[in-house]
Amino acid sequence: MTNKLKTYAILTLLIIGFVFLAGCAGKNSESSSPAQETSSEEIPAEKTTVSEAQSITLKGSDTVLPLAQAEAEEFMAENSGKSVTVTGGGSGVGIAALIDGEVNIAPASREMTDDEIKSAEAKGINPVETTIAYDGITVIVNPSNSVSNLTFDQLRGIYNGSISNWKEVGGADAQIAVISRDSSSGTYKDFQKDVLQGDEYRPDALTQPATGGIVTEVAQNTNAIGYIGFAYLDSSIKALSLDNGNGSVAPTEESILNGSYPLSRSLYFYTNGEPSGLTKEFNDFVTSEKGQKIVSTVGYIPLKK
Repeated sequence: MTNKLKTYAILTLLIIGFVFLAGCAGKNSESSSPAQETSSEEIPAEKTTVSEAQSITLKGSDTVLPLAQAEAEEFMAENSGKSVTVTGGGSGVGIAALIDGEVNIAPASREMTDDEIKSAEAKGINPVETTIAYDGITVIVNPSNSVSNLTFDQLRGIYNGSISNWKEVGGADAQIAVISRDSSSGTYKDFQKDVLQGDEYRPDALTQPATGGIVTEVAQNTNAIGYIGFAYLDSSIKALSLDNGNGSVAPTEESILNGSYPLSRSLYFYTNGEPSGLTKEFNDFVTSEKGQKIVSTVGYIPLKK
């Protein structure tokens, strides 16, 4: 009987020991599992961070588009492995994309509105403005048009619909074909603010989604009038001198830089907060001496002339 009890005791101890070891093994297995999962998740996250650091996206102003593209091409040529993607669509489109967190930089040919700033702040976006170049909204006609200058009152009349014939402003007896950018354009907004001064655009104005379309229309239509960024000016069209009450001034690098041309303005990059990482690198490149030489090459006016 005593031997049987000893045998049962030994078996009981063995069973308890086995259960204890199995339990410890189970605990060790479970405690190691979260660490393994964290490790497997962290590695791709680190790769994503590195990838994002090597690529940024710009979207916005069609006026700034040729400049941003030229700057991006040169920047990437000097920085192998770093990518800068640039698309247009208009200042409003780019600013909306920045507010939605879709882009790193929103190029703009106008300042953000109070409503846009409020919308950005509501989404936790802190818009920071960097001036990258200067421009002058350039009013253009077909080279065959005899009109060479307009007062602001005449230009306002043409675009609000109160003037519809070229003979009313010293030209031929012909209907004026009025061409405008679409409402997403910063140039559209600036022109409305500075020239129309609260008036609406005439309803029969032909709108173009891109500046290049305005250039093409005016070059092909002897009775057309439009407005573009200074860098888009070429021999297929003619720039008008403008008089806002201080005498007629032609758009030139000098008159835009010194502000005597009445439709002079700044061009901007908007970022979420102060630029950092690759965004800062590109921002700094654009405002550097080399980047400002590209501004001149493209046809806009650099920050320091």
